[in-house]
Amino acid sequence: MTVSKRHELRLDELASGDIPGLIELSASVGWDYHEAELATLIAAGRVFGHRDDQGKVYSSAAIVPYGETLASIGMVIVHPECRGMGLGKQVTQACIDAASTSADTALMLIATPEGKPMYESMGFVSVDCVHKYLCEAYQRHRASFDTGDTFVEKLTGEHLEQIVELDKAAVGADRRRFLIHRIQQAQNGVVLKRQDGAVIGYGLSVEGPVNLILGPIVAFDLQGAKQIVEQLASGYQGKLRIDVPSGHEEFLAFLEQCGFQKASQPPIMIRNAEKLPERNGRLYAIAAQAFG
Repeated sequence: MTVSKRHELRLDELASGDIPGLIELSASVGWDYHEAELATLIAAGRVFGHRDDQGKVYSSAAIVPYGETLASIGMVIVHPECRGMGLGKQVTQACIDAASTSADTALMLIATPEGKPMYESMGFVSVDCVHKYLCEAYQRHRASFDTGDTFVEKLTGEHLEQIVELDKAAVGADRRRFLIHRIQQAQNGVVLKRQDGAVIGYGLSVEGPVNLILGPIVAFDLQGAKQIVEQLASGYQGKLRIDVPSGHEEFLAFLEQCGFQKASQPPIMIRNAEKLPERNGRLYAIAAQAFG
């Protein structure tokens, strides 16, 4: 990139009209963001990026607020032509500045190996990790497992309030706005119920250009998480992905029996806090790395 071109780039907040440019930017680094995913990011949060006078997008970063206590940063991308210019730090700082008027808002992100040093220089520290698992073809779990007094049914609008409360306890923050948009985007959604009708878990599957993404998944226990995965994945003809928080070794073993293989273990980093918000251990899969 020439010096003159460098000076033409401006940092803006991006909107739905920039989605084609964001898709092109994503493809330039081998990522597979698509229109529906980007629409959810823009609707649930804010997206910033550098673009030139013709509107071509050369960088991006998104921030999704979860109430006043937590926000997730993701989709930090810099076009290969512009690396080394400091665009990644600038666009991430734009997200930090937009997060909240309160310095107490914890900011989290899931880092790539390439991005980790930059985030560390901006005050983020590693506090945990997620386990990224991929599957070429789902193999229905042959061994029967005790479902107790629980069953799975299709998620509908009447379940929203219970889902929001379950998710809040599992994530440690209020994700109502994000969940509304993610449910609309989802290919499939289910709830886990007891026989008395109480909702004790939920799960979504979201169709991407490469993988069917399973998550978020919140369940009362391991057996419930298995039931949700079976319902979302069984019969799907294609590749799948699931990102699992740490502390669920038995669940990971179950996924491996179903054909999933571990692809990576990226770190969760946080700023403005020493650790993630208090959680109840019932988050079995995150929505995606951009949403934390």
